[in-house]
Amino acid sequence: MEEQEKDQKHPTPEIETPEESQPEEEHDRFKETTEKIWGSTRHAWSTATFKANQYKKLVQKKIDISALHKKIGAAHSELGKMIDDLREEGKKNLMNLAEVKEILTRLDELKSEAAALEEEVEKLKTEGPPQEAEQDEENPG
Repeated sequence: MEEQEKDQKHPTPEIETPEESQPEEEHDRFKETTEKIWGSTRHAWSTATFKANQYKKLVQKKIDISALHKKIGAAHSELGKMIDDLREEGKKNLMNLAEVKEILTRLDELKSEAAALEEEVEKLKTEGPPQEAEQDEENPG
């Protein structure tokens, strides 16, 4: 009885036959293939997410540029109407009036803001994935 209890507490390890155990070489090949697949998957995922974020930023910048161009158009209309009204009133030296200078200053600010956004759009278009991600893909853990 005591022997049976000992066997239950410390069962003898089962010995694997060569047919049941996978050779080390095959295991290494499997591991290498799995790492390559995982690396490719990670690369595809990071490229896709980078491109999606890049597209999102581009769309937002273009929306901002469009809004600025509408504001510029409105300022042009306002300036034109103001100049026409002042001319009809018989005012001289229209370009030296404070109201006209204020609109021109606002126009300059809007135009410079639009130019900066357009530069950002061009920069985003040429931007590639971060270097860190590329290095991680080349040298996995």
